[in-house]
Amino acid sequence: MVQPSLATRSHSFDLVRNEIEQTIKQAETSLERFQENREKADELQNCVDYLNQLRGIFILVELMGASRLCQEASSLCDDMPVGDQADARLAALSGALFTLRRYVDYYHQQREDHPELLLPAINELRETRKEAPYPESWFFNLSLSEHPDFCTDLPMSPLGEDNDAQDVMARRMRLTLQVALLGILKDRNPDVSKKLMARAARGFARLCQGTPQGQLWCLFTIVANTMMDRAMGFTKARKRLLMQLERMARDIIYVGDSAKQRPAPDSLLTELVYLLYRSGSANPEVIRILTAYQLAPAEFPDNMMEAHARRLYGPGSDVLKSLSEALREELNKLKDRLDIIERGLEPDLAEQTAIADGLESIANTLMMLDLSRLAGLARDEASRLRQTESEGRMPNEDELYRLAGSVLAIEDAAMQFVNRGITSETDALASANSKQEASVYLQEAVWVVADEAKSALTLAKRAITAFLESDHDKLHLANLPGTLHSIWGGLEMIGDPQAAAVVSRIAASIQQQLLDATEAPTEQVLEALADALTSLEYYIESIGRNEEKNPDLLKLAESSLDGVGL
Repeated sequence: MVQPSLATRSHSFDLVRNEIEQTIKQAETSLERFQENREKADELQNCVDYLNQLRGIFILVELMGASRLCQEASSLCDDMPVGDQADARLAALSGALFTLRRYVDYYHQQREDHPELLLPAINELRETRKEAPYPESWFFNLSLSEHPDFCTDLPMSPLGEDNDAQDVMARRMRLTLQVALLGILKDRNPDVSKKLMARAARGFARLCQGTPQGQLWCLFTIVANTMMDRAMGFTKARKRLLMQLERMARDIIYVGDSAKQRPAPDSLLTELVYLLYRSGSANPEVIRILTAYQLAPAEFPDNMMEAHARRLYGPGSDVLKSLSEALREELNKLKDRLDIIERGLEPDLAEQTAIADGLESIANTLMMLDLSRLAGLARDEASRLRQTESEGRMPNEDELYRLAGSVLAIEDAAMQFVNRGITSETDALASANSKQEASVYLQEAVWVVADEAKSALTLAKRAITAFLESDHDKLHLANLPGTLHSIWGGLEMIGDPQAAAVVSRIAASIQQQLLDATEAPTEQVLEALADALTSLEYYIESIGRNEEKNPDLLKLAESSLDGVGL
């Protein structure tokens, strides 16, 4: 029954496609005329009429995402006062019409309707109107008459009755969630952020086990693990979801047990179940939950959604390919000129002017692509070249090295356009270039220290596990303080005293609480040590991959030790 419906809808779309494209063009023309003269209320009304006409057509051909986009655009027009210099609103409307045109082409090519792809454009219109954005599951229908037990697949050891210890653990888990959220909001170390998120979710699931809110945290734990497993990214909607969960974690600390007794809102559960559905995961715990709601993993999973969204909202692949080739051609000319200067063959001060002009032209192109850091890099190098020319000299070796590095960074970005699109990661290549000026030998030393540190931390966790499984046989821990002290020395050597101080505290805690103590360590002490070791391990991973250091992970390790007086 599904195929005839799809075929009928496709045929209906083909019949009205030309009319849709013509109406979009008329709406754009009316909006442009209103933008030129804000007193022309009739042009704005014409735009509204065309949008309503489009909405009716999209309802007939059952393209609900496009219909909703037209409705939101029409509402924005209605809220726009005549004569007002509402540039943000006009920009949002222009963007919506452009996206609508791209989606019509997309549907014509794919013959599949994915309204979720239009949610970013719809929410941009709503936020411009100061309305709450729709959740990611807006087009997802889920019956919530009853829920499965989300905790079935998550066996958890019970917590003790000590309320103070539970409060310390709750604060530590909330801090873990906050560090993860901060990393996600800053687009920093997504893999580490997901691991922290999963750890915090499981911690709150233990704290809330047996209560209505425990179900929420068990579900969130499964979602966090699935996001790691499927390498799912963080959209604006998912970041808002995580902020909502952080507020619930705050209530557990400041409101107490009554907060644990509150059942989770259905809207929040729907969002989490939708993430499992969209993941495409076939893991048993995911399948069990989806089956309870009579669902199967999406045939159009998150990685495909992301790729299609890049095609919809970014320039077409043909445009990106042409742009990449044009930029690289210009850069090759600059590299030839640099090669002449570096070889000292017929040095000519005028060459610097030609290179500077080329860099400024490239900078203007990069600014139009919203790659401000790369554009700034090109402009800075052009300015330095003009300065050396005014001094009547050629660039020295260091200046040439820096200039060549900048040109190569821009070339790397141009090569990424075709496959990855134009993203913030592309612009970050400018920052990566500045780091290349550091000593190669120092970087190699950092990698060696990071590898040794990861090995030592893995050894430490295994030794503590063996210590517990052998009924506290201290022989398993005998070499740990010395091993950790060697990490301390390496971190000091590469100029990271804060990480070295954390290692020193962990080593001292193991010595005092596990080796020198006459009684078995408490569960709280062991959990605090595990959290500190894990946070330190994530920090070491980031420096080992030459990523930006995340001092919040070290603060998290210190907080874990502080919480139990280590």
